[in-house]
Amino acid sequence: MAEALWNHLAAGTWEAFSAGSKPAGYVNKGAIAAMAELGINIGDNASKSVSEFRDQPFDLVITVCDHAREVCPVFPGAKETLHWPFDDPYYAKGSAEEIAAEFRRVRDEIRVKIGEYLKRE
Repeated sequence: MAEALWNHLAAGTWEAFSAGSKPAGYVNKGAIAAMAELGINIGDNASKSVSEFRDQPFDLVITVCDHAREVCPVFPGAKETLHWPFDDPYYAKGSAEEIAAEFRRVRDEIRVKIGEYLKRE
């Protein structure tokens, strides 16, 4: 969700990439549905491993969960590194609607945080 939100909100001024320490190879259906509500299609995306990007220089690296922060490799070429801890909605419990609400909540928190960052740029 973060990659798609960043690319959408930055409107071509940035190029965002998202990767995880243990990618499943697919995007969670809850994330796809939450993003579709904003008119952003991530249904054709796949999760990627941070190892794919290990040698790539980045202007900015952001970890979004505490586990990722602990296991994320260091990107020495990054001009800035931030940690934005968000709950992982993958672990949400409850009814289908409660789980969907958790994906929406996290999506909206990510959207606000990215928007705040982009405004300062």
